[in-house]
Amino acid sequence: MATPRITIRDHTAEANLFARRSVIAIFAIIAMVIMVLTNLYYLQVTRFEDYQTRSNGNRIKVLPVAPNRGLIYDRNGILLAENRPVYSLEVIPEEIDKLDETLSDLQKLLNLDDDDITEFYQDLKRQRRFKPVTLRNRLSPEEVAIFSARQHMFPGVSVEARLARHYAYGETLTHVLGYVAKINKTDLQKLSEAGQEANYAATYDIGKLGVEKYHEELLHGQVGYQEVEVNSRGRIIRTLDFRPPIPGQDIVLNIDLKLQQEAEKAFAGGRGSVVAIDPRDGGVLALYSSPSYDPNLFVHGISSKAYNLLLNSKDRPLINRATQGQYPPASTVKPLLALQGLEENLITPESKIHDFGKYQLKNVDRIWRDHIPWGHGWVNVTKAIEVSCDIFFYDLAYKLGIDRISESMHEFGFGDYTGVDLHEEADGFMPSRGNVKATFNRPWYIGDTINVGIGQSYWTTTPIQLTQAIATLVNRGKSVIPQIKRGKMDVDHLLLDPAKERRPIDVKNPYNWDVVMDAMYGTVNRDHGTARKAFRNTPYISAGKSGTAQLLTIAQDEKYDASKIREEHRDNAMYVGYAPYDKPQIAISVVLENAGHGGSEAAPIAKVMMDYYFKDQVFPKHQLIESLGVAPGNKPLQVKEVD
Repeated sequence: MATPRITIRDHTAEANLFARRSVIAIFAIIAMVIMVLTNLYYLQVTRFEDYQTRSNGNRIKVLPVAPNRGLIYDRNGILLAENRPVYSLEVIPEEIDKLDETLSDLQKLLNLDDDDITEFYQDLKRQRRFKPVTLRNRLSPEEVAIFSARQHMFPGVSVEARLARHYAYGETLTHVLGYVAKINKTDLQKLSEAGQEANYAATYDIGKLGVEKYHEELLHGQVGYQEVEVNSRGRIIRTLDFRPPIPGQDIVLNIDLKLQQEAEKAFAGGRGSVVAIDPRDGGVLALYSSPSYDPNLFVHGISSKAYNLLLNSKDRPLINRATQGQYPPASTVKPLLALQGLEENLITPESKIHDFGKYQLKNVDRIWRDHIPWGHGWVNVTKAIEVSCDIFFYDLAYKLGIDRISESMHEFGFGDYTGVDLHEEADGFMPSRGNVKATFNRPWYIGDTINVGIGQSYWTTTPIQLTQAIATLVNRGKSVIPQIKRGKMDVDHLLLDPAKERRPIDVKNPYNWDVVMDAMYGTVNRDHGTARKAFRNTPYISAGKSGTAQLLTIAQDEKYDASKIREEHRDNAMYVGYAPYDKPQIAISVVLENAGHGGSEAAPIAKVMMDYYFKDQVFPKHQLIESLGVAPGNKPLQVKEVD
């Protein structure tokens, strides 16, 4: 058997191999160390500022701070809109792994409604997931305590305190103040277009209606910021810097709360509106629309059920009747038409016509009737206004023609916006040949002109528009723009807004103002005036004009019978007036829907308002004046004071 061959190791070769591998390993280690050092230099030196900023971004946050909304006061310093602390349950979806499960647990814990969950998901669709979304508003102290004890079980959910708007007088001022409500997608788009989105970074609510919306920029204020240090869980450790927000401006309204409350009591739930203006400067003393609703419902999010009840109500409480309601002005505009007739020399203070209850044009079968079947006999312009003679104004309108009527009434503001500081305003409709053709696609007929003579036909006006027109009349052509906002607070005093005016109305003969205003005096104070019963024994002297707006066409051979007509088709009662007669301080319009005659239904509401307004004023005893038509030399008459 062959002996095995013994292999002799080559130590020299192995040593060389080890040396080569050692060199390679050393070079690899050196290369890696160089790479580490290079990267370390890059991170610590070259990119130091960048990563320092990122580090601070994780450690330091800049949070917007919402400004306190400005307060709203009435003209006597009564607080109308304030800010009250409320607690809300906020959820940050991005920080929650199982959102549905968390919401279910919260619903059981706090007895949340299904509507709360539904609304949360709707808001979530409009909101980014890393921003808080409100799950429940107005948590009670008990609910805050219950959640706080178990907050560790709900990461991403917290109770946040904030200030929310509160309207202490609720329904009384809804259509004046409006309300604020949660900012929605449409609001955000408008803010973005206006370059105001950053200023609302921490703001929850925005003005939706009324003064709150119109003066939003003034009331909101300027956002502030705080720079805070947070830990790894996002909890604030300390505040590094703070730039306080600038609160919204406190504003004062021309509105007299007590006068507004008198209007509310006088309506007692009836449908209609009252507008009272100081004709000297246009200050809106009262603006009440009935029925109304509680604006606080909208501040915290009204339920779908409650909103649908308001939306579908036959009484339409969401409509501001004072500025959006459009009504035929009826006989309340007869003084204005009389002024135009005097200016055009189509009538004089002495000219008369005989009213036997009917008016008819030659070769026309149609008969226009007076509201008194047997008529008023011989009437001049003064008596025609006092007794509200329709026949006189049928004839006057026929003589004037629609072109002259439309032009003149436009000067008084009909068919145009008043300029009141509310966005919710309609412009009414002052008919002319052109706009009736464009709107209704029909020609203008002479019968339409005759109906315009008593404030009917296509003519519609808003109560505030009508009040402005009467204020222009008692100002003898000076036309003031209604203003709800009186001024703003500056430290401890009020900065008044200047009065605003439209182009004044010039007349050829100033005496014509006196003729018309004397007739309105007679409407209230003389034996046959249509509003004489409403204003008996008042210490002040007022003047006015009643109106009854017909909503349903009655056949010529039929007589109006309210008992046979559905309530919503019955006549509207209307009244316009002012006081004191010789130095007007207040002008009022009252519209009472489907209530009947203006002198018996609407005028008493105006008296209630004036009684309150003048309750602290002392008036000298006075002697009633005779008709202006017998004044010597056609000079304006003043009320005679007696001892």
